[in-house]
Amino acid sequence: MSTQPEVTAAVARAVQALRAERGWSLDHLAGRSGVSKGVLVAIEQAKSNPNLATLARIGDAFGVPVTRLVETSGEPGVTITDDTAFRTLWRGAHGGTGVIVGATEAPWAAELWTFRLEPGDTVGGDPHTAETREMIWVRAGTVTLTVAGRSYQVGPQMCARFPAGVPHRYENAGQVHVEMVMIVVVPPVS
Repeated sequence: MSTQPEVTAAVARAVQALRAERGWSLDHLAGRSGVSKGVLVAIEQAKSNPNLATLARIGDAFGVPVTRLVETSGEPGVTITDDTAFRTLWRGAHGGTGVIVGATEAPWAAELWTFRLEPGDTVGGDPHTAETREMIWVRAGTVTLTVAGRSYQVGPQMCARFPAGVPHRYENAGQVHVEMVMIVVVPPVS
C-alpha cells in the first residue's frame, strides 16, 4: 500500500506533467480549477496534502479522474489492482470513508468509488465541470441526495444518476450507516 508521502509526490508529479502537456501556466490552472495559485504551487512542490474537493477540482480542470492524480505505480497500460491499491481520499466527521477504487483514462474518464457514510456524515457540495455526470447505487441504508437544492431519498438497492455540474451532496441523516458505490464520468477537456 502506498504511503502518504508517495501519494503527495505522485500528485505533485501528475499536476506538473499535466500542466506541461497542456502548456498551462499556474494562473491558467488556477482559473480553470478554482484552486488558488498558492495551493497549486504547494501541491507541485509536494508540500501540500490536498483534500478530495481540491483533487476533484484539479482533475475536472484537466479532464482526468482523481486516480490519475494519485497514481503511484507510474506504469501505463492494463492495470489490475486489489484493495491494497485503493485510496481513501475522504474521511467523514463521523467516521465515514470515501475510497477511490479505480478509473479509466481520459477522454470521458470514469471514476469508481465506494462510500460508507456514518450517521451525520455529509460529502460533496461543490459542482464539477458542466458535463460531469454521477451515478450512485446504494447498497445499504438510505442517503439523502441533494442536487441543485432539491433533496431525494435513495434507499437500499436503488440507483440515482444526475448531472454533477451543479451543487450536490450526499448526507446520512439516518441512524444506520450507508454503503454506496459511485461512478463519476468526467468530460474531455476542450
